[in-house]
Amino acid sequence: MSDLYDVINRRRDTRREFTGEPIDAGALDRVLAAAHCAPSVGMSQPWDFVLVRAPETLVVFRDHVADERSVFASTLSGDRAETFDRIKVEGIVESGLGIAVGYDPSRGGSHVLGRHAIADAGLYSVVCAIQNLWLAATAEGLGVGWVSFYREDFLRSLVGFPAHVRPVAWLCVGSVSALPAVPDLERFGWRHRSPLGEVLHQERYGPRGQAIGDQAGPFPAPRDTEHPLKG
Repeated sequence: MSDLYDVINRRRDTRREFTGEPIDAGALDRVLAAAHCAPSVGMSQPWDFVLVRAPETLVVFRDHVADERSVFASTLSGDRAETFDRIKVEGIVESGLGIAVGYDPSRGGSHVLGRHAIADAGLYSVVCAIQNLWLAATAEGLGVGWVSFYREDFLRSLVGFPAHVRPVAWLCVGSVSALPAVPDLERFGWRHRSPLGEVLHQERYGPRGQAIGDQAGPFPAPRDTEHPLKG
């Protein structure tokens, strides 16, 4: 159990730490298998994974993301703009592998058990698969960065998703030198992690309750400033 909590605690949205070294094929197979083992509404398994390694495709996507970053940056001013300027939002080329994750709402047929009242349950299932992939990658000593500065139609066209498949994520996956103990957005002052007690309610949404046990969470804080990882 402690190993699981350690992996959860070490998981980071990776940007700067990619080394560019090739990923072991067996490790990648295990990571993808873990993603495919995720729970899904009605056993629909509505996800697709497109592995992108071609350097020219990575560069095209990186340039698109850079444009979208600039659009967002233009909405900021003052200290917020300066803080954002210090934050790296992608590691697309540096990681060497992009995994485009798509959501196929037609998977499982027209009557998916459990989706009749919550249409987005299939989308939630895809996010569960992404989290499985992310935790498995951390356990394997790999880094993952979730890139969200893109237009869905652009990514759909880039990787060939059909019109009915919704792009959900571009994940940069690769070998890393280390994972920082503190997430980048916290390190650079964009936003700090809130204590569990601020989001915990008892019986009904209302006055916030106290976290059970340590307010920081059910597992200990990192022991070091960085966690060296295996190759």
